[in-house]
Amino acid sequence: MDLVPALEEPLKKVLGPATAKVMAEHLGLHTVCDLLHHYPRRYEERGQLTHLADLPLDEHATVVAQVADARLLTFSSPKAPRGKGQRLEVTITDGSGQLKLVFFGNGVHKPHKELLPGTRALFAGKVSVFNRRLQLAHPAYELLRGEDVSETVDTWAGALIPLYPATAKLESWKIAKAVQTVLPSAQEATDPLPESLRAGRGLVPLPEALLKIHRPHTKADIEDARSRLKWDEAFVLQVALARRRHADAQLPAVARKPKKDGLLTAFDAKLPFTLTEGQQKVSKEIFDDLATEHPMHRLLQGEVGSGKTMVALRAMLAVVDAGGQAAMLAPTEVLAQQHHRSITEMMGELAEGGMLGGVEHSTKVVLLTGSMGAAARREALLHLVTGEAGIVIGTHALIEDKVQFHDLGLVVVDEQHRFGVEQRDALRGKGKQPPHLLVMTATPIPRTVAMTVFGDLETSVLDQLPAGRSPIASHVVPAADKPHFLSRAWERVREEVSNGHQAYVVCPRIGDEDDDPKKSKKKPSPEDEAEKRPPLAVLDVADQLAKGPLQGLKVEVLHGRMPPDDKDAVMRRFAAGETDVLVATTVIEVGVNVPNATAMVIMDADRFGVSQLHQLRGRVGRGSAPGLCLLVTEMAEASPARQRLTAVASTLDGFELSRIDLEQRREGDVLGQAQSGARTSLRMLAVIDDEEIIAEAREEASAVVASDPDLEHLPGLRTALQALLDEEREQYLEKG
Repeated sequence: MDLVPALEEPLKKVLGPATAKVMAEHLGLHTVCDLLHHYPRRYEERGQLTHLADLPLDEHATVVAQVADARLLTFSSPKAPRGKGQRLEVTITDGSGQLKLVFFGNGVHKPHKELLPGTRALFAGKVSVFNRRLQLAHPAYELLRGEDVSETVDTWAGALIPLYPATAKLESWKIAKAVQTVLPSAQEATDPLPESLRAGRGLVPLPEALLKIHRPHTKADIEDARSRLKWDEAFVLQVALARRRHADAQLPAVARKPKKDGLLTAFDAKLPFTLTEGQQKVSKEIFDDLATEHPMHRLLQGEVGSGKTMVALRAMLAVVDAGGQAAMLAPTEVLAQQHHRSITEMMGELAEGGMLGGVEHSTKVVLLTGSMGAAARREALLHLVTGEAGIVIGTHALIEDKVQFHDLGLVVVDEQHRFGVEQRDALRGKGKQPPHLLVMTATPIPRTVAMTVFGDLETSVLDQLPAGRSPIASHVVPAADKPHFLSRAWERVREEVSNGHQAYVVCPRIGDEDDDPKKSKKKPSPEDEAEKRPPLAVLDVADQLAKGPLQGLKVEVLHGRMPPDDKDAVMRRFAAGETDVLVATTVIEVGVNVPNATAMVIMDADRFGVSQLHQLRGRVGRGSAPGLCLLVTEMAEASPARQRLTAVASTLDGFELSRIDLEQRREGDVLGQAQSGARTSLRMLAVIDDEEIIAEAREEASAVVASDPDLEHLPGLRTALQALLDEEREQYLEKG
């Protein structure tokens, strides 16, 4: 029978079934290797030795002293069994002064037996004041025995105590004990980093890093270990992405070069404006990719309104010119219809291929969504399979088996974060050869995140806004501290409407769910009101506004559970200016374009993420009049939620906001595992703080994969990759 390597040994064999069960269920730790990679969150310092006469208040101190006196006192306590509580008071001295130690409840028994007068010990704890005297409550202590105690004193006082991410069922000190048990196995850890890389960057070997992270003697030990373990995470992840880039580069694809004087030239000639410098630069990057014989994989990111659709359309026209077809995948029907409308308007007669009045260089642009009638759907499918339609815009209805293309050359995915991997993969599978892929997102992504999450995609950024976009003023409205600010917010909405404009009011909830506040019997306490009460709901808020502060205005509601026809009708009325105020959920977050809407009030704004608030705000200020966004919250001024809102109000730079968002939320699992609720694969690396490491790891990984794609000469790296890429992550990367 094969012996299980020490690092793969199940924890139940090493620690016993009870502890192993808690570790598996609550911390996701199953093997010795998992536990060794469960790193301390921080380290407690017992502090340098202090004389009792010099004790600093409210700081952690460590003293060596002798017990002068110990008394066990009994007092009345309704909480204690039989109504009697116990308190142990110990007086210690070190010759420079005296200090009282206090132990309560069940914590008195052990010290009562051990801390007898004359005993010497180390005591560590936080210095506090009680009855105008300094004291330590429940200090940690270590008895000093024998003649020469100086060594014990030095090592104990200066020790760094690791504190682990723990759970109510398993305290940090029990985890520390378990780690102590498996720590000898760290010597068997195989190093994933190539020796030349490790030596060249002065990184400690992996076994040494594991010892130093769990049992550091100095702060320098912790630094050494962290530097090394961050490199492991960054490098192994970048190797996974580099291998995928390498594999994609081996796939064949049809090069799509636009015809001279074709559809694209005709389209450019009729544009009433010039493209921004950014649009021209990004278009060139895309056209260069389309001209190669392996599939383009490019991420196009840019601010709301930076002209991504224009860039994507020109890429689609170039592919049609080259004899192929292009498909644009949108996350919602509202957005698919909006894209179809704006693209056919921009193209004019160039979108009337095969029709009377269609010009020489023209094609058909068809729409395909789930709610289309059978006849319209049949016609659209026919245009696709014959190749008559050069461009198709649709929702996930495009992915169904019945949908066939004549020659799919380019797939454009809009708002990529809303699509499952399988959906994108299914559409890419509809080409005779792998089609080129352009992924678009309006949620700005910091460069490091792009390198980490989309490391297999080349990135293009549009950071210039086209001329004519209006500024948006944003303000936080503290409804609890200053109720009159909220009244003023509704007055501002009325002012915008009286000036001929329109407004959005956004709420986090619809209001017809089971957790409706009206059905909740338990009344929250006033101080918990803001956090405990259910989020404000569209149906309730619309009703209150129509009867109260916005009485007399035309108020309508829009949310995701309305039938598609009703949603479309509400949206059309709002776009036509027939509705003054639209009270909606985040269904309006992406793609809704009503230039006449100038004001937005976001209720319970603290319940939304930073990127989401930025997206929502992008719905106003789309015309010539300036936009106004009011972030309403009941959170206290000092709370993190309120600080987040202040950050959103202070800048319109989406890239800056995405950084703030990431710093606050951490990164989740960059390999997409977050979607399945598993823990992050990044334990040590922080994508925002470790920008340099990620960039360098990407370069090193590309070089390693270029010279040894199958990692034949790097068995340690192969093992680390297998551990990182369990089956689900492997699929995520392959389909990405």
